[in-house]
Amino acid sequence: TMKNPVPQAASLLLEKLMLLVHIRPLPAGSGGETPPPAPGYYDTSCFKRGDLLEVPRTLFIHFGIYLGENRVAHLMPDILPSITSDRRQIQQVVTNKRLILGVIARTASVRVDTVEDFAYGGSILVNHMDRLFEDQVLSSEEAARRAEKLVGATAYSLLWNNCEHFVTYCRYGAPVSFQTDKFCETVKMIIRDQRSVLASVLVGLASIVCLGVAPATTLPTIFIPFFLWMAG
Repeated sequence: TMKNPVPQAASLLLEKLMLLVHIRPLPAGSGGETPPPAPGYYDTSCFKRGDLLEVPRTLFIHFGIYLGENRVAHLMPDILPSITSDRRQIQQVVTNKRLILGVIARTASVRVDTVEDFAYGGSILVNHMDRLFEDQVLSSEEAARRAEKLVGATAYSLLWNNCEHFVTYCRYGAPVSFQTDKFCETVKMIIRDQRSVLASVLVGLASIVCLGVAPATTLPTIFIPFFLWMAG
């Protein structure tokens, strides 16, 4: 007998949404944010200015550009830059609440953090994406300068301007997000399976929250803009 695809599709969709939202997984039983490792946790002697750093997570990969002296520029959704200009508050480590509200409001910042704050305990891969771009790799100094010029508040989009778009623009000259491409392909597969009604409803609701689709009073009205977007 064939397994019911609805629970599997819904679970996969929620996992992919968490992937793109960059939520940090908290330890079991934790009631709050987990502090990052102490300074010196990572050996930065192998990093060079302009390196592209990747931190693989369970559900996503976070990206940044190494600037030297234990500093990493990376793009993160964050609501705070849109409601205050207090640099001291903004520079504090971004919490999950700030991050989620930033995704909903589509606001973010390119910020400079220590390697420890950037990686948050995860393992770090260096220039792992270079193999995908071959001759398009810019000089290390050019990559670092591009990252530094973009530091500050910016718009956020799961599809068009996330942390992967930021680093690929800096190091390869073109904003690309392979994670987003995979996510969109997964969503298309789910929608094409007419049995995945629940998953399709979740997609429609997620499109309202994350993609900026205007609220509507009926499900058909909710899904029409989304389906038009998928067809495009």
